[in-house]
Amino acid sequence: MSAIHKPVPHDAAPLHVTGEARYVDDIPTPAGTLHLAFGLSTVARGAITAMDLAAVRSAPGVVAVLSAEDIGDADCSPSNNDEPLLATGTVHYVGQPVFLVIADTHLNARKAARKATIAYAEEPAILTVDQALAAESYFEGGPRIWARGEPADAIAKAPRTLEGRIEMGGQEHFYLEGQAALASPQEGGDMHVVSSTQHPTEIQHKVAHALHLPMHAVRVETRRMGGGFGGKESQGNALAVACALAARHTGKACKMRYDRDDDMVITGKRHDFRIDYTVGVDGEGKVLGIEFRHYTRAGWSLDLTPPVADRAMLHADNAYWLPNVRIESHRLRTNMCSATAYRGFGGPQGMLGIERVMDHIAAELKLEPLSVRKANFYRAATPPKTGPGTAKRFGGAHSPMQPEDTGPQTTPYGQPVEDFILHELVAQLEKSSNYAARKAKVAEWNAANPVLKKGIALTPVKFGISFTLTHLNQAGALVHVYQDGSIHLNHGGTEMGQGLFQKVAQVAAAAFGVPLEAIKITATDTAKVPNTSATAASSGSDLNGMAVKAACDTIRDRMAEHLAHLHQTTPDAVVFEDGIVRVGGAEMSFAEAATSAYSNRVSLSSTGFYATPKLSWDRVAGQGRPFFYFAYGAACVEVVIDTLTGENRMLRADILHDAGASLNPALDKGQVEGGFIQGAGWLTTEELVWDDKGRLRTHAPSTYKIPACGDRPRVFNVDLWIGANPEETIHKSKAVGEPPFMHGIATLLALSDAVAACGDGSEYVNLDAPATAECILAAVVRQRGGYV
Repeated sequence: MSAIHKPVPHDAAPLHVTGEARYVDDIPTPAGTLHLAFGLSTVARGAITAMDLAAVRSAPGVVAVLSAEDIGDADCSPSNNDEPLLATGTVHYVGQPVFLVIADTHLNARKAARKATIAYAEEPAILTVDQALAAESYFEGGPRIWARGEPADAIAKAPRTLEGRIEMGGQEHFYLEGQAALASPQEGGDMHVVSSTQHPTEIQHKVAHALHLPMHAVRVETRRMGGGFGGKESQGNALAVACALAARHTGKACKMRYDRDDDMVITGKRHDFRIDYTVGVDGEGKVLGIEFRHYTRAGWSLDLTPPVADRAMLHADNAYWLPNVRIESHRLRTNMCSATAYRGFGGPQGMLGIERVMDHIAAELKLEPLSVRKANFYRAATPPKTGPGTAKRFGGAHSPMQPEDTGPQTTPYGQPVEDFILHELVAQLEKSSNYAARKAKVAEWNAANPVLKKGIALTPVKFGISFTLTHLNQAGALVHVYQDGSIHLNHGGTEMGQGLFQKVAQVAAAAFGVPLEAIKITATDTAKVPNTSATAASSGSDLNGMAVKAACDTIRDRMAEHLAHLHQTTPDAVVFEDGIVRVGGAEMSFAEAATSAYSNRVSLSSTGFYATPKLSWDRVAGQGRPFFYFAYGAACVEVVIDTLTGENRMLRADILHDAGASLNPALDKGQVEGGFIQGAGWLTTEELVWDDKGRLRTHAPSTYKIPACGDRPRVFNVDLWIGANPEETIHKSKAVGEPPFMHGIATLLALSDAVAACGDGSEYVNLDAPATAECILAAVVRQRGGYV
């Protein structure tokens, strides 16, 4: 029986729950290992006029203290070479590393780092969107603009015109395992680095650059991370580079990990956004023309802001046909930690903008919000099939097609939407969640209850899958079959709890027809698989699964050819199944087949490679096909708010998500559940607060609230849409890492619906995110005309 499409448990689940899973901080270190800590800037912007490190150097346990002058060119940027490891004369945010302490213990390093005396010529910090616009503090020289049609003309001629604004905060990654690295000097000047990173090749590149070594002299390993969410795509560079430089300087192994407070102050967050919009609609709520203006605070360095802001633009349509559209994106340089990758990578921000528009249209035109959404959906490329089995397959009726509606519509950037399934998927979720009846009951409740108000919302997701930097859409693998039939494989993906290793093991087991127990995947290692892409963009299974399958198929075909020759038949007559190999009427175990191949000098090792097809993208023009395919889904969320305090609860969530022909339904459902809760947290409780000096005030669990078990909906129904990916992905599956995050949008809009019940419908709610209790209470007050 094939291991593919089976709900197999996570391969490391027993290790996770028993505490045996090994992370960077658990690795036994060599005798004499030293520990590092950064000394951090205390001002957001200014020049360093004096720095006295004498007290640091004389602190207990300190071995050495390094400044920018001691280390030379050591850049940590993933993109623009604008992030020196240590400040070079000027500082750009509170928490920027200024010097590096090397000490005998972690605690001694941290204590010593706080003993420096640094004087600054402080300058006014640029912190807000308006301050950045006034100072023309831009990255990339100014705003980027993509457009289609004649949006201004369409808006001017539209029967109704609306304007609005939504502000959404950033988000701390809050991975359970903080940033960590360990570097050990090797013979000949080589360096071995163990890093908690989503991008081992980037660590290799940055360490090699800082040490002035070729990449082959630096080996990077990552066995697993205790969470990443994008926060370990580029933010681990500084620790790995610091450890490598310190290891070369001292000749000893060097280790660094951030304490939670330091982690939150130093590292980047999700980009916060302000989105302004102007939209022209007809009487049915259909969008005729729309203009978006995206403003994001990028922080002090470029980091990954261009692709993040680009993806926000790419998802400004979400599930909706926008015939005339203009999207203007401002990437603003501010004196804060550099915003970085985060699950969804800008997609959630862009998607929330258009979902706010749909709600605003419904409120102004007194229409049901879901009906407005469905009226604006992309049409299906071909009419859905009818007849027996349709209701079971698609879950009910579909939106009728007009005679002239033939062929796929295109996104604002010109990609045909060829596989749009949301008409059927949303219809199925409406039915399974009992949306219409529950909406009526919510209205009845609100009419009878003056204090507690309920709200409900159903929102769709269409999320593009691929790196928008086209060359990153590639992966490699290395597979060995041993003569006893056991199989060892490596690939370029990293495991951060999402179950990638198990999915790839299932792919390998299916290729050889062996049980999962025959497969072992070891640490991601740049010495085994080179030039890897980050495990990001929801691409882990798509890319690495295909690369592993290619390697396994190569070995299996060699074995089949050998066995066919022995049994005087053709290779296609050799069958690998259930741990048995059948050929020419004979039957043997897979181990016996491997031994036979080895004894006859048949290679049982192969590399595999995969490059995503069909991609073509011009980011300057905003035109092309940046995505291989789209993943779809929808969520229905019901909430209740206390109008006296703003406190709120999710009562129920129903999610139907498209994972294609899921490789592992159990793992995929887990990703949907976790993604939704994380998305809801971004939009409700996770508030980042900087003061007017640029200091992050929410820098610990005591001041920053992530969702806990008690915040989950009391009723939580998650199902996977049944249907294979029409594109040739690994066993017709779809990526499932990032798309479920956007289901959290339904939570914010349900809260907005509850707040709207406090007024007479004459004014739109305009609920910003995160919708904390304070934010909800203020919105209630506005709806009630200034009283609670």
